[in-house]
Amino acid sequence: MTGLTVTGWGTALPDRIVTNAELAESLDTSDDWILERTGIRERRVGGTTSELAIAAGRAALERAGRRGDDIDLVLLATTTGDRIVPATAPTVQEALGIPGGAVDLNAACSGFVYGLVLANGMLATGARRILLIGAETLSSITDWTDRSNAILFGDGAGALVLEATDDAGDLLGWDLGSDGSATHILKCEHGGTIEMDGKEVFRRAVRVMVDSSKASLEHAGLTIDDVDLVIPHQANLRIIHSACQKLGIDHERASIVIDRYGNTSSASIPLALVDAIETGRVTTGDTLLLTGFGAGMTWGSAVLRWSR
Repeated sequence: MTGLTVTGWGTALPDRIVTNAELAESLDTSDDWILERTGIRERRVGGTTSELAIAAGRAALERAGRRGDDIDLVLLATTTGDRIVPATAPTVQEALGIPGGAVDLNAACSGFVYGLVLANGMLATGARRILLIGAETLSSITDWTDRSNAILFGDGAGALVLEATDDAGDLLGWDLGSDGSATHILKCEHGGTIEMDGKEVFRRAVRVMVDSSKASLEHAGLTIDDVDLVIPHQANLRIIHSACQKLGIDHERASIVIDRYGNTSSASIPLALVDAIETGRVTTGDTLLLTGFGAGMTWGSAVLRWSR
């Protein structure tokens, strides 16, 4: 069998920090109100999706000791491509000198997990190395006069270099799903801004994160007691805490970056993963549970063994 292993990682964030206090200058809100309801203190804003993806991808390649011409495929998970046509992945490919294929993947906030599972399939059928990136500029589709949404979103990117192994690899189990009947609860039309039924998203999000996590663990032949660290989508701190409680794992065993970055959709899981790696929360042999949900309504979970 052929599987995958992670050999490199990197992130990229805009320089501009927008604090809750800054938002409170133009919105009927406050730092305390935002923090209590979301767990967010600040977010990063700026740049284009391709710029952030290129920077994160370059950092991941450097960490892996690889060059662009070592990569067979660029998978870019994003909801905010630089344009409608063509995809943004070819821009990233060209900038990094990658000769292989390049494609965008839009599964909203679940996109990075979808990309991880798809990359595993590509590696199993002949690819040797894949650059998987989650990159978003949600500030470009946010109504900054809407108090309910403007406080939530930010920009950023995270990337992994994934390489084929000669065994089953480090992706131990996964679960992907979608419920198209819920497209209306979180959406953005062409030329529009994000619209969201926050209460309904919250209600559904906790349920699908828990169910999907359990399904991926069952697929891996593991239980929640085997998980060393949860890497959740960073949509709302209360959602993360509630999901952890229902899964039976202490929320202290979750990687949290929402306080600094806000909701970065496809970028949030890789940003949380790399933060955990770089702060020493991930060690060789650890079992990681990646789980998220997003517009669609999509969801995805993956159990990853950390073998670095």
